[in-house]
Amino acid sequence: MNIRKSILIRVYLAFGLMVFGALAVFAKLLHLQYVDGGEWRAIADSLTIKERVIEAARGNIYSNDGSLLATSVPEYDIRFDAMAIPADQPEIFNEKVDSLAYKLADFFKDRSSRQYLALLKEARAKKQRYTLIKRDVNHQDLKVIKEFPLLKAFKVDKNRYSGGLIAVRENKRILPFTNLAARTIGYKNYTGIDTVLVGLEGAYGHYIDGTSGAQMMQRIAGGVWIPVNREIEVAPVDGSDIISTIDVNMQDMAQRALEKQLIESNADNGCVILMEVKTGEIRAIANFTKDTDGKYREKFNYAIAQGADPGSTFKLASYLIALDDGVVDTSTVIDIGNGTYKVPSHTIRDSHAPKKSLVTVKEGFEESSNVAVTKMINTHYGSNPDKFVNKLHSWGLDQPLGLQIPGEGIPIVKTPKNRSWSKLSLIQMSYGYELKLTPMQTLTMYNAVANDGKMVAPLFVKEIRHLGNTVERFHARVINKQIASESAIDKMQKMMEGVMDHGTGKRLTSPLYKAAGKTGTAQMADDSRGYGARRYQSSFAGYFPADHPKYSMIVVIRNPRNGYYGGSVAGPVFRELANMVFANDVSMHSTLTNRKVNVAGNKVPQTLIGSKDASSKVYDALGFTGVNWNMAARSGKDTSASKGSPWIDVQIKEGTVPNVVGMGLSDALYTMENAGFKTRVSGRGRVISQSLLPGEKLQMGTNISIELN
Repeated sequence: MNIRKSILIRVYLAFGLMVFGALAVFAKLLHLQYVDGGEWRAIADSLTIKERVIEAARGNIYSNDGSLLATSVPEYDIRFDAMAIPADQPEIFNEKVDSLAYKLADFFKDRSSRQYLALLKEARAKKQRYTLIKRDVNHQDLKVIKEFPLLKAFKVDKNRYSGGLIAVRENKRILPFTNLAARTIGYKNYTGIDTVLVGLEGAYGHYIDGTSGAQMMQRIAGGVWIPVNREIEVAPVDGSDIISTIDVNMQDMAQRALEKQLIESNADNGCVILMEVKTGEIRAIANFTKDTDGKYREKFNYAIAQGADPGSTFKLASYLIALDDGVVDTSTVIDIGNGTYKVPSHTIRDSHAPKKSLVTVKEGFEESSNVAVTKMINTHYGSNPDKFVNKLHSWGLDQPLGLQIPGEGIPIVKTPKNRSWSKLSLIQMSYGYELKLTPMQTLTMYNAVANDGKMVAPLFVKEIRHLGNTVERFHARVINKQIASESAIDKMQKMMEGVMDHGTGKRLTSPLYKAAGKTGTAQMADDSRGYGARRYQSSFAGYFPADHPKYSMIVVIRNPRNGYYGGSVAGPVFRELANMVFANDVSMHSTLTNRKVNVAGNKVPQTLIGSKDASSKVYDALGFTGVNWNMAARSGKDTSASKGSPWIDVQIKEGTVPNVVGMGLSDALYTMENAGFKTRVSGRGRVISQSLLPGEKLQMGTNISIELN
């Protein structure tokens, strides 16, 4: 009996606990609903409505000549709100859905009209409000699509208009010239916590980015987010434009000349920089790396980031210091013996056996004698190396240039106070070792000599504009007003001209203009093997024309396998680019400056079809005045010279076939490629026919054949 009572008591207790638990849960539910309900409903709402950032259109980047280097193009995801047509007016949808399906199929050509019809009807049946129709639609196509049935806004009742189109905008960054100056144009990437800033895009992002807008989005069934309001609540403010110093034509020349020589010398990588002497404006900067497939691509900015022993190009600094201090003159004689110079624990050697043992300072520089420069510096500064090093520091060579783009390498110009300083350091520094400079830093020093001693910082950006108005303008920044005396600079300039006349650069001369420069060859240190790997850096730095310098240039090619001397590996790039720049920059042709020929009523040289502005510039530069640009010649028909020269101003529109008949090859290729088409060429001369008719709208990348005769 006691056992039975015990069991009953336990059952009652268990039942009581269950009832008590149920009451507690019920009480908690009441508390959540009536006490905490507002808070939880707010949280629920916050999970179904959110703010979407509307990215602003980033500003454009322009070249010095006004060409577009980078721009933002809006692209849209086209979606369909099947319930924009009221449920109580199904006849509107039924009457127009067939026409919409046909229009979409005909326009996009990616599905049949039957497939589009099935998609639209299914969306209506399932009451879908955000059905994807097409991704990545450009702005011009969007304007056409807005007029399609059911997508176009129509009157629902007396007070309301509606339409089924939802266009979600994204901005796509494109480079019209593809890989031209791609590393200098750069990019801005977000990788987790860090932001990677490269080139102008990275450095001037706070100007280019603009201010983002906002739009409220609501989550509907299926986890899809749709706009609460079709209109953007906060409109984005587009970014400002950057006017760079890069010249598109010179950049193209630089890249072609560099790549050609890299292939020929089978080098690992290389760079070339072209700078305007007076202003420091960078007209071209190219960097190429040999990729795993053997092709050269722009992957790293060696020109501004790669610090290394400059080698013999640094001899300019050693000679300039000695000339400026007056310890030697250009006629001072140095005994180089058999081309070797023994110093403590080391022997300095010339790359070639000397023709004579006694050379002047000028001859030693022209022939790039290691013995001559080390003997000169060790003799006059060996007991006081600080005097030599302090001069380099006074020029600013130990400090970064403060470039307008990120990534500059830190220069290393050590002093006797450094722990790594040894008895050999001064000697090694005199011919370009035991220090580190980037190609840009070395060029800045050469540019100062070309600029009669004034050292200016390289300039990549001239101006920032917003809506056509100037926000900020940049001018040449002087690093050092006078790095050496006028006398020393003048002597240095003549010595550099001597390199080209009868020194290591004599094979690089042009009969059309004088240049000044210095060859450089340096052994590259290997992390594991030191200098034992026999890898070289070939370089050439200089300026042209020598009598009135306008451009300075440096070429650096690393680890070439077919030759390694600076004059034979890097020098050809200098010569080819300088020749092309000289041919294209009419301002350097003094023989044309004062020549004016009035051709009104007389025969003028015929010009190929192309831009009137470009043709006009050529005629003006050549001195032809009074040219009557025949307006009737827009058709491209030949006209007699008395009526003027035929011309056409070509309008380039992406995806639309341009008319290139009558053009020369380079103009035709430029026009076709900028319109987005791949070109196949046959023949020579001017274009006489093209395989596709002008005005046709075709997919980007379509092949077009042109015939020249």
